[in-house]
Amino acid sequence: MEPLLIKVIIVIALFVVTLLVALYATFAERKVSAIMQDRIGPNRAGPFGLLQPLADGVKMIMKEELIPALSNKWLFIIGPCIALLTSLMTGAVVPWGGPIKIGDQVITLQVADLNIGILYIFGVVSMGVYGIMIGGWASNNKFSLIGAIRASSQMISYEIAMGLAIIALVMTTGTLSLNEIVVQQDEGWANIIIQPLGFLIFIICAFAETNRAPFDLPECETELVGGYHTEYSSMKLGFYLFAEYINMFISSAVIVCFYFGGYNFPYQHWFAELLGLSSNALSIVQTVFMFGKVLFFIFFFMWVRWTIPRFRYDQLMTLGWKVLLPLALANIFVTGLVMWGMGKI
Repeated sequence: MEPLLIKVIIVIALFVVTLLVALYATFAERKVSAIMQDRIGPNRAGPFGLLQPLADGVKMIMKEELIPALSNKWLFIIGPCIALLTSLMTGAVVPWGGPIKIGDQVITLQVADLNIGILYIFGVVSMGVYGIMIGGWASNNKFSLIGAIRASSQMISYEIAMGLAIIALVMTTGTLSLNEIVVQQDEGWANIIIQPLGFLIFIICAFAETNRAPFDLPECETELVGGYHTEYSSMKLGFYLFAEYINMFISSAVIVCFYFGGYNFPYQHWFAELLGLSSNALSIVQTVFMFGKVLFFIFFFMWVRWTIPRFRYDQLMTLGWKVLLPLALANIFVTGLVMWGMGKI
């Protein structure tokens, strides 16, 4: 029962950390936008406004719970639950730090080290579109339905280019395990050096998959009132908002694992020897570096949102099908040629 208990503790810890990151990402979003627009931002709730996320959560809970009379009530409730559940499930295969040894017990800071971790991520992400589509359709609102259709077509379109970008990464690493990909980058070069075009394609697709600006057409307030969640209120709306920020957090973690060495950092073993760090202390430092990298990419998501204007929908689809898809195929072809030339295939 001890390994099972450890896994349960890791799951609970990951759940709590994910929710805290999602809560304070909303605060950070407003602060980043305030700095970029020469405003103050939230500063009333608690010192420096740090209790603003808690105030927002209480506000969401206390709001009136409304369900449209002509909606499909069960699906209306299930939609945001699916969106939140799938966003939380994705983090199960992400390695957050090196192994920690307690006696004879080795604790891996990863819920599940699946040898098909990449396929698991794509499977769960693909299910996330159901939460948006069901919520938009069940609302019985034309604006919500249009937003849901936009979201489903956008996510399906960009998943293709994202998958092809990952195929090139799998060709160079020879594995579908996230943990193995991270370990290989400790032993050699970071994948951003080996697959720069794949990284560019992947991060653009990540913006589209998370419905972040400039790819936020499914909730475009200038055209669709509020998009797929127009009819939602209280915590059902909160679930959709949480899901967006959790997806941003997990997408950042996956980008770090795929292309930036995961929890590894340059010359880590040399620093450990220089400072006399034990393996457990090094694992803790690695976890700090992992979250530091993830927080940088969360900031990058926010930076892009407040810098680049929203695309038109035809521009969005043109980028996905006519630019990113051919580039991803070309990247696979060039990667194959290079590996053949080096005698690796």
